[in-house]
Order: sequence, then structure tokens, then C-alpha cells
Amino acid sequence: MSKPVLHLASSSPRRRELLSALGLNFSYEGVAIDESAVPGESVSDMVLRLATTKARTAFDSGGHQVPVLGADTVVILDDRVFGKPGSKEEALNMLASLSGRTHRVLTGVAVVAHGELETAVSRTEVQFREIHPDEAEAYWQSGEPAGKAGAYAVQGLGGIFVSSINGSYTGVVGLPVFETANLLRRAGIDLPARPDHR
Repeated sequence: MSKPVLHLASSSPRRRELLSALGLNFSYEGVAIDESAVPGESVSDMVLRLATTKARTAFDSGGHQVPVLGADTVVILDDRVFGKPGSKEEALNMLASLSGRTHRVLTGVAVVAHGELETAVSRTEVQFREIHPDEAEAYWQSGEPAGKAGAYAVQGLGGIFVSSINGSYTGVVGLPVFETANLLRRAGIDLPARPDHR
């Protein structure tokens, strides 16, 4: 097997799937960082800071000889930031708030390569249909909302709540492929990198 050309500073299965779809051979490992908000920081600045911190932490601690990619995703509704729910009650409250409304999903992406940092932000609007409380309860019982920003997974069962998306579907999933590919090209990684599809 060929050597990895990239290291993903995340244990997210969704981010791994999206990178795999690009035909890249990569290593991955999640990093633990402080994800606390900074007073006065914009949401865009926050996702970039967190993505950058993940990438730099992995780069500095792992001795990686390849570019390192970090990403962070948040859901925003009426200036409220929804991260991952910490409990069932929090998840149900998030879903009730998002029900019948349009919210934004921001994903920050950072690549550290050759001592240089490149970043990008994906901004997407997502419209939810009305969600009945019984549906939200059943959705929680599926186990899917746990560990997902905004308490839903657009690529899974949570997709039944989404009536429209304006922007990057993959950004909502957790890794905007368009922005990520541009950053990887700047870091010297050739795309598409699918030797089995020449």
C-alpha cells in the first residue's frame, strides 16, 4: 500500500468517507482541543480557529511529514451556535428550534503544510420542514443525533427533515469537498488522485 499523502486531524467517519471519495490515501486521528467560544469572536472566525487548532495540534504533536487537515462544523440559528448536543434534552431542544426554519451551517477547513497555513470557510443554508415532537423523540432513539452539530446528520436519517439546501451539501456533512480540494492542491496534493480510474 502506498504511503499516506495527508493526515486528517479528525476521527469523524463522515470526513473520512468524503476524503476517501477523493481517492486519497490518508492517515487519521482525532485531537482533543478546547472548543470553548472566545467572547466577541464571529462564528466564521471560530470555525477557522478550531479547524486551525486541530490541524496545528496534530501537525506539532505527530511529527507528520505530509500536510495535515483539520475541520470544524457548527450550526447557527438566529445568532445561536449549535454544536454537538450534550444530552437528549439538548438535542430535542435543538431539533425543536430548527423545526420549520432556515439555519446556516459553517464548516472551517485548515491545512498545515510545509510550515504554511491555508484556510477556507463553507457557508450553507439549510431549510427544515416542521418536525413533530414524536419524530424528534424517535430520531433521538435512533442514536444518530449524538455527536452531530445541530443534532442531525443530513446524510443519514436526519435528511428526512431537510426540504432544501443552498450551498455545500458536503459542508453540511462536515467537510466541504470544493474548498478542501482547493486547499489540498495549494499544499501540493494532486487531485483527483485515483490511480484505479485513469
